[in-house]
Amino acid sequence: MTTTVYARVGSPLGELLLVGEESAADVGEQAGGVRLRSLSVPGQKGGAVVEDGWRCAPEAFTEVSRQLEAYFAGRSTRFDVPVAEGLGTEFQRRVWAVLESIPYGSTVSYGEVAAQVGASGAGVRAVGTAIGRNPLLVVRPCHRVIGADGALRGYAGGLERKKLLLGLEGGAERSEP
Repeated sequence: MTTTVYARVGSPLGELLLVGEESAADVGEQAGGVRLRSLSVPGQKGGAVVEDGWRCAPEAFTEVSRQLEAYFAGRSTRFDVPVAEGLGTEFQRRVWAVLESIPYGSTVSYGEVAAQVGASGAGVRAVGTAIGRNPLLVVRPCHRVIGADGALRGYAGGLERKKLLLGLEGGAERSEP
């Protein structure tokens, strides 16, 4: 049996909502045994909303919270957290795998992501949609995908947050379209 747990943690992006899955086998294990299902920012398009039956369990997210704090403080460049399986379509999971491979401080274009998943031409739009449905903002770095012209485009958490994250990672200032 799986229980949905959540916690709210402060960040430079606002209060983050962490949502995870905790199976019966995870209960009683050390804090952090939860598999992360969603990380949302306030006002995020398609972001998670706490539902009836979910259990508030900040202790389950101790490790995720520690890694987020280190990232925002500039002491860490990557995340190593267990992620819930079976989220998204097969195509979305392929796109999300590309996102996870983008190095800290680097950016790629939507077209480059499309080429890596074999979706050229009109497929760039499908890639943009898949990126927009990424349930793990920050942890799965969709903020590192920009327009081919270098402009910031389409971030579910808002372009100001995308700009903040790229700035935190030392990304060059980019103009908005």
